[in-house]
Amino acid sequence: MLGTGEAVAVLAAEDIQRARTYYKDKLGLDPAEDAEGELRYRMTGGSGFLIYETGNARTAKNTVLCWVTDDLDGQMSELRGRGVVFEDYDFPGLKTENGVSTTGSERAAWFTDSEGNILCLTQRTPSHQTEKH
Repeated sequence: MLGTGEAVAVLAAEDIQRARTYYKDKLGLDPAEDAEGELRYRMTGGSGFLIYETGNARTAKNTVLCWVTDDLDGQMSELRGRGVVFEDYDFPGLKTENGVSTTGSERAAWFTDSEGNILCLTQRTPSHQTEKH
């Protein structure tokens, strides 16, 4: 039953207006819906996310939202141009170089928003090339 409906990520914000400004200025996103204390964003691919104002913001220590892209380097360059700073990690199972981690058939990069949420860009790449004979 759950597989037939829409799933939406939910992010916490300490200051909803600060979050709105960050998502507009840094990520180039405008909310599709704006209600008291919450912002709803919709992506052209059909997915979306909600940001709501709460005193519980800044408590998640994990990735809360990830965008899949076909051009990780291009997206990172554009976001860096808007002032987004990508994180560098070096712990068991995860090491980044210039903000990018490569594991198997995936490349990923993480950054935090104005509210402390950990966000991600990821690009799936073929794990091997198939040769044509």
